[in-house]
Amino acid sequence: MSKKNLRDIARQKRKRRIRKRIFGTEQCPRLSVFRSAKHIYAQLVVDSTGSTILAASTLSPEIRVDIGDLKKGDAAKKVGEWIGRKAAEKNIRKVVFDRNG
Repeated sequence: MSKKNLRDIARQKRKRRIRKRIFGTEQCPRLSVFRSAKHIYAQLVVDSTGSTILAASTLSPEIRVDIGDLKKGDAAKKVGEWIGRKAAEKNIRKVVFDRNG
């Protein structure tokens, strides 16, 4: 097995182990964050219904306009600010953070 496959398997194991303890509700949804080599993705998930309330990424058209040629870390901050602002508009004040493995 290649090193990449071993890393992916380990990440999936961590993800399952963490997901057993983390649960998002309507009042306190789960903030799931995934980082790839080029982009960052964030979404607010209600696990009781299995629905996504909000989703944002560096590929989202609303955010992509603001990002321009920013570095990855600065682009991630913009995604976080955007999803935080939209969550506040929906009266979501608390979230359960899920770093996604």
